[in-house]
Amino acid sequence: MDNRRLILLLVFSFSLVMLWDGWQKHKQPPAQVASQAAGANAGVPTPSAGPSAPGAAPQAEAAAAAAKLPKAVIRTDVLVAEVSAQGGDIVRLELTHHKATEDRSRNYVLFDNGEKHNYAAQTGLIGNGLPTHKTQFALGAENIELKDGQDAVTLRMDAPPTADGVKVSKLITFHRNSYQAEVSYEITNGSAAPLAPHAYFQFTRDGKPAEQPGGFGVQTFTGPAFYTEADKYQKVSFEDVAAKKAKFATKAADGWSAMVQHYFVAGWAPAAGEREYFANQVSSDLYSAGVIVPVAAIAPGQSGKLSVPLYAGPQEQSRLETFAKGFDLVVDYGWLTIIAAPLFWVLEWFHKLTGNWGWAIILVTIALKALFFPLSAASYKSMAKMKTLAPRLQRLKEQYGEDRMKMQQAMMDLYKREKVNPLGGCLPILIQIPVFIALYWVLLGVVEMRGAPWLGWIQDLSVKDPFYILPLIMGATSFIQTRLNPAPPDPIQAKVMMMMPILFTFMFLWFPAGLVLYWVVNNSLSIAQQWQINRMIAAGGKPAE
Repeated sequence: MDNRRLILLLVFSFSLVMLWDGWQKHKQPPAQVASQAAGANAGVPTPSAGPSAPGAAPQAEAAAAAAKLPKAVIRTDVLVAEVSAQGGDIVRLELTHHKATEDRSRNYVLFDNGEKHNYAAQTGLIGNGLPTHKTQFALGAENIELKDGQDAVTLRMDAPPTADGVKVSKLITFHRNSYQAEVSYEITNGSAAPLAPHAYFQFTRDGKPAEQPGGFGVQTFTGPAFYTEADKYQKVSFEDVAAKKAKFATKAADGWSAMVQHYFVAGWAPAAGEREYFANQVSSDLYSAGVIVPVAAIAPGQSGKLSVPLYAGPQEQSRLETFAKGFDLVVDYGWLTIIAAPLFWVLEWFHKLTGNWGWAIILVTIALKALFFPLSAASYKSMAKMKTLAPRLQRLKEQYGEDRMKMQQAMMDLYKREKVNPLGGCLPILIQIPVFIALYWVLLGVVEMRGAPWLGWIQDLSVKDPFYILPLIMGATSFIQTRLNPAPPDPIQAKVMMMMPILFTFMFLWFPAGLVLYWVVNNSLSIAQQWQINRMIAAGGKPAE
C-alpha cells in the first residue's frame, strides 16, 4: 500500500512539475542542430545596415527620421498595413480579426513602429548602388483599399535610378481573406554590363517578448526560427544571436525563415533554389533575421523579376500548411507533437460540429475519457479494492509495529490471498499522462482558442477565468476525487494528498480558462466513474477475514 501510494504520488507530482516547468520555460529553444560551423556566414553580404557594434543612439536617430517619411496604407478584409517610403518596409500591420491582448476594443498589431515594439518586414537588394531598406522610394499611392469584387491589391514603389542606369521597382501584393502577400522586385538593367544581384528579405524586431495571455509570469518563445528539409525546424534565441552563439542551417536549397511569437508568426518562403539564412544583432535591443536569395542574371537592356511570399498573421494551422512545407511547425508542441497534432485535429472537428471551442473541449475530454475507459476502470477498481483492505492494512501496521519487514511480508500475503495488485492502478495512469499533457499544450498554444468565448462569463478561453469560478470548481472536484481514493496509511502521505487540491486550485487560478475547463470536465467524469466502481465493489461485500 505504501509503495503503491508513493509511486502514484511521484507520478502525479512529476506530471505537475512537467506541466508547470514546461509552461514557465517554453520560451527557451530546444537543442539546436547546426549544419554549418559557427563562421559559415563569414563573407556573406549582411543585409542589416545597422551599426556593427551595439548602440542605441544611431538606431533612435534613424527611427526618428524614418517616422517623418511618407507612408502608404493598404486595407484588406483581414488587415491594415502601413508601408514606409523608406525601403518600402512594412512598418505596421494591424490584424482586424484579432483583438489586442490588453485592450479588447483595439485590433492586434503584429508589425509595430514603436507603440509597443519595433518590428518591421524589410527587404532590399545587394549590389553596387542598388536600393536597400534604407533607400527612399517614391510611393505609387497613399491609400489603397480592397474593394468588393477585387481579389488582390498591389502597391508599386519606384527607387531612384542608379548612376549606371539600373531601374528598380518594388511591389507588395495583398490578397482577400489572406495573411499571405508577395513582395517583388522588378529590375531593368540599363547599364552596359550584366547584372546579377542578391536580394534579402528580413524581419527586424526588438528583443522584448510578445504580450502573453497571462498567468504567473508565463513566457512563451519569441524569436527567429528557420526550417530546411535537411535540418528541420530550428528556433534561435535573441540571447544566442547577441552572443554570436546561434546555430542554424545557413545555406540550403529550400526552407523558410520566420519570426515567431505566441499565437502569431511572420515568415519568408522563397521558391526552391539557393539561399542563405542569417540572424544578426543590429543594436543593443534590435535583431534581424531572414534570408538572402540570388536574382537571376539580367543582361544589358533586359528586365528581371524576383518574388518572395510573405506570411504575417495568426498561427492558424490550415493557413500555415498552405504557405510552405513545415511552416505549421511554428505551432510548437515539443516532443509530444506526434500526439498533440491528432488531438488538435479532433478538437477542430468538434469545433466544426458545435461552432464553439468550449463545447469542443468538453467533447474532446469526453472522447478521451471514453477511449481510456477500460484503463481508468482498471485503475479505479484497484483503488476501490485497496480501499476495502485499508482497515486490515491498518491492523497489520499496528500488529507488527516497527518490524517493517514482517509487516511488508504480511501485506504481500494479504494482496496475494485477496488477488489484489497494489500497483494495478499505476500503469493506466502512466499510459494516459502523455495524452493529457499533449492536450494541455494544444489548449495552451493554438491561436484558435485566443478570444474564443464559451458561455456566460467565459468570453476568452485563452485567458484566466475573470471570476475564478472554474478554478474553484476544479479544486472542489479534485478534493472529491481525493476523498474517493483510499487514504494512505502513512500520515504524512495522507496530509500531502489532502493538500494537493488546494495547491492545484491556487495554480489554476491563473491558468487559461480552456485548460481549467478541460480539468473540470475530466475530474467530473473521473468522479462519476470512480464512484460507480466503488459502489459496485462495496455491493459485492468486503473480502473475507
